[in-house]
Amino acid sequence: MSATIKDIARLANVSHTTVSRALNDSPLINRETKERIKKIARQLSYSPNFSAKSLVLDRSYNIGLFFSTLNTGTSSTFFYETVKGVNRALPSPYNLVVKGIDDYADYRSVTRKNFDGVILMSQSTNDVEFIELLIERQIPLVVLNRLIPNQRVVNILSDDELGAFHLVEFVIKHGHRKIAIIEGKRGFHSTRQRKAGYKRALKTYGLPLVPAYCVPGNYDVESGYRGMKRLLELSDRPSAVFCSNDDMAVGALKACSENRIRVPEDMTIVGFEDNEFSAYLTPALTMVKRPIEQISSEGTRRLIEMIESKKAEPETIYMNTRLIIRESVAAVPH
Repeated sequence: MSATIKDIARLANVSHTTVSRALNDSPLINRETKERIKKIARQLSYSPNFSAKSLVLDRSYNIGLFFSTLNTGTSSTFFYETVKGVNRALPSPYNLVVKGIDDYADYRSVTRKNFDGVILMSQSTNDVEFIELLIERQIPLVVLNRLIPNQRVVNILSDDELGAFHLVEFVIKHGHRKIAIIEGKRGFHSTRQRKAGYKRALKTYGLPLVPAYCVPGNYDVESGYRGMKRLLELSDRPSAVFCSNDDMAVGALKACSENRIRVPEDMTIVGFEDNEFSAYLTPALTMVKRPIEQISSEGTRRLIEMIESKKAEPETIYMNTRLIIRESVAAVPH
């Protein structure tokens, strides 16, 4: 049977509260007593019971990972990489609790008693009220994926606009002048950023923004398929299509295949995010890699530092995207 705090207290001839405080380096316990108690704990091979420890320290050891939404617009790869990144950096004894704000019955029940800190994967401005609640309740918070202005939070995100700019620029340098975009989910920060990068690339190289070339999407395969079908019906069809994420690029490839449009010979298709299957498609997709796993890991490390140090310094950190060149872009013959 494993040793308990009460066993240590009996041998040290102190209360179990004193033992708990000593093992957690409380300044209320003098150094000699701490060292004596820790020595006894080592001799007994004591392993802390974190459920009991949380009661004494008024801590839950729960870290909340909240997504703005899990119902629509969150691809399986995006979800997987976020959770993987957080879990990789989350130390013992913390527990990870994953929720979607849109289907959380009452997020006002989020308090410092049930969450030591929160990582928010922010996808749209629909989570503003949630952010304000956490700040008001002084719950340590790190916001990923969306810039939160005028708030004292740690903010970690990728520069999607710059990534989209470089991707479309790459297509333009291959001679394409008729470049369409299948946009992401309406209202998402990433949707606006990626379209802004697309528009900036067109403007930089003196190309017109054609309204018919801007079609709506929803960050899923079906909307990519529908979007490409719509573009293929145009009398003046584009020669290249920028899909705002890889799931939509898969749908776009299917639409081209059904219409006997060869990629990249007849149509260039590029994507964003770099899902794990993108390199194994035919053709393998050229795209921008967004470091979601690294962003999530860094956000977790920053949050744990805030919790342990009880200090929260606001900071905005941008992590670079990366252009990955594969097989889905062909040069326009002159």
